[in-house]
Amino acid sequence: MPDAQETERLNIEYLPRLTVPDAPRYFEHAATRSELAREELTCHLDLPYGSGDLMTLDVFPAATKNAPVFIFIHGGYWRALSKSFYSEVAKPFVAAGATVVLPDYDLCPKVTITQIVAEIRQSLRWIYENIGDYNGNRHALYLSGHSAGGHLTGMMMTTDWEAEGLPGDLLKGAAPLSGLFDIEPHRHTDLQTDLRLTAEEAAANSPQNLDLTVDCPVLCAVGGGESGSFHRQSRDFADKCRAAGLTCDLYETGADNHFDITDRLNNAADPLTQALLSMMELT
Repeated sequence: MPDAQETERLNIEYLPRLTVPDAPRYFEHAATRSELAREELTCHLDLPYGSGDLMTLDVFPAATKNAPVFIFIHGGYWRALSKSFYSEVAKPFVAAGATVVLPDYDLCPKVTITQIVAEIRQSLRWIYENIGDYNGNRHALYLSGHSAGGHLTGMMMTTDWEAEGLPGDLLKGAAPLSGLFDIEPHRHTDLQTDLRLTAEEAAANSPQNLDLTVDCPVLCAVGGGESGSFHRQSRDFADKCRAAGLTCDLYETGADNHFDITDRLNNAADPLTQALLSMMELT
C-alpha cells in the first residue's frame, strides 16, 4: 500500500476537483444549459433500459430517419453526476443530423465498477434494439464519454459483442475524452472508500490491459491543462489502438482543464465537436 505522501500525489494527479479553481461552477453552468436544451429539443427522458434505479437513458431524436447515433456517457468517477448535466451535448449533434442518447447508470458505492460496465453494455443493447423508433440507425452507433465515461467507452471497445448476441462491429466509432484506461491507481486515492476496488477488479476493468474488439476509427482527447497522468493515460491508449491497427487521433484541446473539455461539445463550431461530427460523416 502507498504511504500518505503517495496517496496525496495520486489525489493531485487524478482528482481534478482538488486542482481546478471553483470546479462546482462548471456543473452549475452545464446544468443550466442542459435544462434549456431539454426545453428546446424534442426529447424522451428517463427511458428504462434495465431494472436498476438509475438504469435509464435520454434520447434526442434526429429530425429524419436512419440517422447516425451519438451516445455520450457521463463522468463523475463512477460515483457522482448524471446524464442531466450533459443534455447540452445534444444540441449541435441533433442540428447536424444525429440522434443523441445519454445513458445513466447506478453509482458506487451502491454498485461496483464491474456492475456499471455491465449496465453500459445493457444500455447499448437497448439502443441497438430500440433506436429505430427514434430515427436512429442501429448500424451507425458512435460512442463517446468523459473521464469515467471515457473509461466506460474503453471497456465497450474491449467487449465481445458477438458473445453478447450483438454484431461484432456494433460500434462504428469511439471517442474517449479525458479517459481512465488503467484504473489501478484509483485503489490508492481517496476515491477508494466509494470504489472498493480490488486488484483483480481493477485489472479486469482496465481497457489498457485488455484486447480491443472494435474495428473502427478512434479519437482520444485530453485537455492541454490536465495532469501528466491524464495525458499519459490517453497517450498510452491511443498507442494501443494504433498497435491494434486502428485509425486513432490523439487530440489535445488547448489549455483545457478536466472540465473545460466537455464544455466544447455544446458548440457546433468547436474543433473537437467538428472532429466528432466528421467521424460520423456529418460535416
